Amino acid sequence: MSSTDASPDRRLPASIWALGVASLCMDTSSELIHSLLPVFMATTLGASMLTIGLVEGLAEATASITKVFSGALSDFLRRRKFLLVLGYGLAAITKPVFPLATSIGWVFAARFVDRIGKGIRDAPRDALVADITPPELRGAAYGLRQALDSVGAFLGPLLALILLSVFADSIPAAMWFAVIPAAITVIVLIVGVREPAPRSTGEALRPPPTFADARRLPRRFWLVVLLGAVFTLARFSEAFLVLRAQNVGLPLAAVPLVMMVMNVVYAAGAYPAGAAADRCSARTLLLIGLGFLIGADLLLALATSPAAALAGAALWGLYLAGTQGLLSKLVADTAPLDLRGSSFGIFNLVSGVSLLLASVIAGGLWTTLGPSATFFVGATFAAIAAIGLWGAGSSESRTAGDWSVVRRQ
Repeated sequence: MSSTDASPDRRLPASIWALGVASLCMDTSSELIHSLLPVFMATTLGASMLTIGLVEGLAEATASITKVFSGALSDFLRRRKFLLVLGYGLAAITKPVFPLATSIGWVFAARFVDRIGKGIRDAPRDALVADITPPELRGAAYGLRQALDSVGAFLGPLLALILLSVFADSIPAAMWFAVIPAAITVIVLIVGVREPAPRSTGEALRPPPTFADARRLPRRFWLVVLLGAVFTLARFSEAFLVLRAQNVGLPLAAVPLVMMVMNVVYAAGAYPAGAAADRCSARTLLLIGLGFLIGADLLLALATSPAAALAGAALWGLYLAGTQGLLSKLVADTAPLDLRGSSFGIFNLVSGVSLLLASVIAGGLWTTLGPSATFFVGATFAAIAAIGLWGAGSSESRTAGDWSVVRRQ
């Protein structure tokens, strides 16, 4: 068989697989911790729900802000691997802190450093994927990394369930096992990831990016940022999926099943969706993704049993699989090469703020109008986003314009 006949996954650079395996291992470690941490803080450490929410909110905000600076720094250094190893390394050294924690202060410090690590690594990693992958395979590359990441997000809660049964519900004992995949992550990155050298000495010594460089980002890039913000506003934190499943009767001990179902579907669909993005209209794929989100919201709004809630979580996973890798590909396709890391930082920051806003709105709706209203409003937002995307694409088909970014690449 000729190389041109090989399947896309066989033609992807080995470093893409290494990045995917690193994401799988770190997500396994992190989700093992995160699936147990709220209960650990509330029971073992005696933290209030307000304190838990504050810890999580500040941690995620820290990650979003850090991404902007790490992306710009990777553009200046033209060396992204160092930032990846630093970011994943910071996350790895926090893992032993959680089982050793004797106060909420220790947990907050560990979560803060962990999220700084995530902020340092995410934008350079997404930019590196574009750096080392041929443009015609970028969708497949982002889809593969997302798929392996989601496998880890499935394995983490599964390991938590198994370890709790083995160690007689001892949360600290179960948390210690998160150290192992975290250490493997750093080793895989150091050994398996190769990055291209700077194209020229002059490029390597270019001045560091500044806020003024944002003016050089094309309008097509800002439209992708707008798309990402709208898509994120149409959903909210997956914590509400867990709350809804518990609300309709899922036993507390089985609550991790919600995230396991969502992530196994996400993992199964992310690579095929990414590969399709290399061949099909981006607008069509985004509209299909929004259709899955509308279906998920309606199922969760009308759910009266745990089975219906789990089905809604599965559709939610299909939405993420169909849109998240594609949006990353669109950022890579529209960002200037010398500002690629900065562009991913900006995109991730705006999406993070949108997710925070969407979750605040969802929490307010849940408190005032109930869980069903929360998901009905979510379906309405998703439908408005779909109508707007369809209308923008139809308008572009009549007049050549920047919305071509969501048509066939």
